[in-house]
Amino acid sequence: MNFSSVQRILGILLMVFSITMLPPVAVALWYDDGAAPPFAVAFLITLLAGALLWAPVRTQRRELRLRDGFMVVVMFWTVLGLTGALPFTLATNPHMSLTDAVFESVSGLTTTGATVIVGLDQLPRSILYYRQQLQWLGGMGIIVLAVAVLPILGIGGMQLYRAETPGPMKDSKLTPRITETAKALWYLYLGLTVACSLAFWGAGMTPFDAICHAFSTIAIGGYSTHDASMGYFNNTLIEMITVLFLLISGANFALHFTAWQNRKPFIYFADSEFRFYLLIQLGVALFVMLALYFTGTYHDWWEAVTLGLFQAVSIGTTAGFTTADYSIWPGFVAITLLFTSFVGGCAGSTGGGIKAIRFLLLVKQGVREINRLIHPSAQIPIRVGGKSVQPRVVEAVWGFFALYVASFTFMYIGLAITGLDLMTSFSAVAASINNLGPGMAGVALNYADINNPAKWVLCFAMLLGRLEIFTLLVLLTPAYWRR
Repeated sequence: MNFSSVQRILGILLMVFSITMLPPVAVALWYDDGAAPPFAVAFLITLLAGALLWAPVRTQRRELRLRDGFMVVVMFWTVLGLTGALPFTLATNPHMSLTDAVFESVSGLTTTGATVIVGLDQLPRSILYYRQQLQWLGGMGIIVLAVAVLPILGIGGMQLYRAETPGPMKDSKLTPRITETAKALWYLYLGLTVACSLAFWGAGMTPFDAICHAFSTIAIGGYSTHDASMGYFNNTLIEMITVLFLLISGANFALHFTAWQNRKPFIYFADSEFRFYLLIQLGVALFVMLALYFTGTYHDWWEAVTLGLFQAVSIGTTAGFTTADYSIWPGFVAITLLFTSFVGGCAGSTGGGIKAIRFLLLVKQGVREINRLIHPSAQIPIRVGGKSVQPRVVEAVWGFFALYVASFTFMYIGLAITGLDLMTSFSAVAASINNLGPGMAGVALNYADINNPAKWVLCFAMLLGRLEIFTLLVLLTPAYWRR
């Protein structure tokens, strides 16, 4: 393990991250909300910590090895989650414990959107802005991680995608190409954020709300500046704009890059994963709309359509925005929405979940096994986008799925041991590992009332889901630490 190089990168990372504490200072001064000091102090602490880590090893220039990459990725999210909690712990409004501050920070950076804060409408503007900014930065980090970094380590969902989409990725090792990739993705991400902000503003949001909600929409995060989430605005146009940008952000950003670079918008519909993703999202939305109307939950057809569509896409893409409390809808509707979040977005998107491409391959593998029962001697390849998928890829998907289920089960039992009821435990773990946010029962509205041990378990679940299982669990194996 090249600890000095990892330490150097971590130090640089912290110094760069400290700069993100300055925009909330500007917001605090602009609105004169009195919350500037916590961010200023957090900036100095983070900058100093980064400098102290970087200075002793600043001359180290050795190339990172594969196992160093795993450590950098895990430390990236873990350390930023902890340092991102500093403003929350230093602030007086809201006054938060260390556990709650870390939970809110990790939830923001992993774009989960689960919150322990009650009374958002009364918070200082700078605190509200900072929460949204955490999600926006985390969303961009996810894109770079999924498209540029994890494939290099050999465990990302983008590995599955290369068979049919030539994204801006580099296969072999960490090279300056990653910088070029990240720059292209930043342009796309920033462009979508600006477009979403302008659309929200034009639809009736204030400039502050428009920027904040654009941050969390493009990041598929789900944080809002209001306790009532998107329902606060009671504006159908805003809801439909949100649906559109959530569907865009849940698609593969490498696919966006390819379509933009080649000026071929129809390339989306030539992609198997995108078609499967869109089919799931719209199919579930149609089911929910019909169910809400014919069960009499809403007697007005338009209300059933708008509320059903919004909640289906928001939960399905793992954003977690709400305009209604879906947990009190008919049980089969609520559980359908929760299970849809397990599919989530596409590989290389800001969405959470297992990812559409993995589910597509699991379905194709299941169909193949049924056909093999009928034709035992037949050689039946699994094809995605007209190309055969390597057996190694299919094995990796099954391995990922097995670890996902096993991790979910252990954390579900762990939460139940802390004293939470079974439905709260199940939905809290599902909402955290899928980076969804709102759950059911005791976590339908927020996570403020659950116990501290449960919050730490859920922090681990958020990181586990965001780092796509393997990246975090590999550090817990004895083989990783052997020379």
